[in-house]
Amino acid sequence: MDSLQFDGIAEFTLAAQHGSFTAAALQLGVTSSAVGKSVTRLEKRLGIKLLHRSTRKLSLTNEGEVYLASCLRVMEELRDVEGSFFNGVAEPKGRLRIDLPAAFGRRHIAPMLIGLARRYAQLDMSLTFGERTVDMIGEGIDLAVRIGDLNNDPELVARRLGEQHLVVCAAPDYLKSSAPVLQPSDLLEHDCIIAWRRGLRMSWLLKNVKGAVRPQEVRVRHEFGDGEMMLRATLDGCGLCQLPTWLIAEHLRSGALVTVLDDYAGATMPIHAIWPQTRYIQPKVRVIVDALLTMAAEQVQLFGGKPV
Repeated sequence: MDSLQFDGIAEFTLAAQHGSFTAAALQLGVTSSAVGKSVTRLEKRLGIKLLHRSTRKLSLTNEGEVYLASCLRVMEELRDVEGSFFNGVAEPKGRLRIDLPAAFGRRHIAPMLIGLARRYAQLDMSLTFGERTVDMIGEGIDLAVRIGDLNNDPELVARRLGEQHLVVCAAPDYLKSSAPVLQPSDLLEHDCIIAWRRGLRMSWLLKNVKGAVRPQEVRVRHEFGDGEMMLRATLDGCGLCQLPTWLIAEHLRSGALVTVLDDYAGATMPIHAIWPQTRYIQPKVRVIVDALLTMAAEQVQLFGGKPV
């Protein structure tokens, strides 16, 4: 491999992080001019502009943000490998950026992660919660948990944790004041609560008479971008909703919610842990993946996709 391929990377990462050629130069023990020239040569070799220069400060271009995230990830992997040589044991350390599904992540995954952070003193975490499909490479995300079918992305590794089971439910008060829900087509006449996502088709997954899962169009009354709010609206009698059993189990047991269309239920959505493909999986990623797999194996009710 050509050693020139790495020229300018140290200068670029320091300048980008500090927003200054001068600050980077002080840390490297060279002149500000030398740092600026190194970054310019790097940009010329890559054929892209990495930094916006002004008399007051430096700022990253869009391409620069992507390149910086990749550089920092590779440098951290090298530090982890070197640390394992010195220590004999690869201790998880450094900052780990994790993206989780909103309701599922807050309720079930985050508490486990916080416990791990207390166990490993050098492991720092940045947790985000949402339902959108994130660009893991571009946004510098080390690990994500996703519910739903995955795209076939060769840059990502996926480990299946389990699946969630979906049911259609409503509060008893709503059902008492509405027409009976006896077949899927009745959903076109009812108030339905769905998850808001850009470009999402207004349908739920139900089984047909042959047992095949198919999308069923519904009449949408309310849209929410958060599972907890969908649950709240359903409990308050705002309409029907298709929700996972792990979210509504206690309300089904108490009678606060009642399922309908049980003969057509049975749709499931897979749950995966995903992370960027690398030759060396960092200890901080490995410890989280192992913890998720252990959690999935032990909490079958949560990850098994079984109706409650």
